Amino acid sequence: MQLKFLIYISYSYALPIGMPLETEILKRSYNVKWFSDLDEGYKAISKKNNILKNIHEVINYKPHIILTITDSVPDFINALKVQVFHGFPANKRKATDQFKIRGLFDLYCTQGASSTLVFEEISKKNKTFDVIETGWSKMDALFPLESRPTLSTPNILVASTFTKQYSLALNSKVIDEIERIAKLQKWHFMIVLHPKLPNSVKEKIKNIQNKFITYYDTTDLVPLFKKADLMFSDTTSAIIEFILQNKPVVTFNNNMPDKYMINISETENIEEAIQKGLEKPKQLILEIEKFAKFSHTFNDGKSSERVIDATISFLYKDKSYLKKKPLNLIRKYKIRKRLSYFTLKSYNKPFTLSNH
Repeated sequence: MQLKFLIYISYSYALPIGMPLETEILKRSYNVKWFSDLDEGYKAISKKNNILKNIHEVINYKPHIILTITDSVPDFINALKVQVFHGFPANKRKATDQFKIRGLFDLYCTQGASSTLVFEEISKKNKTFDVIETGWSKMDALFPLESRPTLSTPNILVASTFTKQYSLALNSKVIDEIERIAKLQKWHFMIVLHPKLPNSVKEKIKNIQNKFITYYDTTDLVPLFKKADLMFSDTTSAIIEFILQNKPVVTFNNNMPDKYMINISETENIEEAIQKGLEKPKQLILEIEKFAKFSHTFNDGKSSERVIDATISFLYKDKSYLKKKPLNLIRKYKIRKRLSYFTLKSYNKPFTLSNH
């Protein structure tokens, strides 16, 4: 059967997650379309030739499987709704908020034990969705890990979240200190910012560029991960992505500092902490390796393949053991308002194709 997939996004950072999935779908000669429910994401995919421009086109497309790289998905589309995540749990909020169940998804394709164990526990209680550990498509480009010779001038990747209380990019003292350290010409700083950060912040970073500071306007971080010897960051899921390479991370005022990172809270300690990280203390590397395995089970670069295998298999599986999803009237209204599409239709049972 000619299956139809929809990659459903909101922001541009979904592209490096969705692209490997698209490649895998096309490899199998199935149909795939993209849709964004927000302008920022739509601009990022606008040059693609397989996008759906509005919710009416989505409904007319009649997808069998929706691969969702955002927090919500329309309940009024009769399709298998799959959550493939836009990041790792980053401890930005209370632990209970990390795994908020919105009553919209039939299947969660989890990244590793850190997400699988929690979602499996929730699934046992509410019985409205299932969980399959597949690994995360975004990480396919990272594996297999490549060995790289030590550079005379190490590369430091600076990555900042947009969340106001955590963002190092919004802290002028931190940026001033990076500029000062760069003048010492010991390290090269590669700076990448979250797309939700204000343009004024991006312009400020652009203006301090020199031979030892480079700003990268991109959401495709994997090539930068591979170039970097160490990451300097705050509280963002990009930390976990980077750590999968078993490389050190220095964090500034991390919300929940742990043994796998070097966390500092004063700008005057940035230089010393980076130097310590570059020396790769044995205990630190052991903690990094342990946490990396806990976060992402697979290191074979085949997570996209597993996601597509899992979703197709689940599409045809008898799902009568799952309960109906909750009414969620307020959430459903918000989805309709966002899409400017109001309908009484709502599909609360997981979509199943009866014949293979």
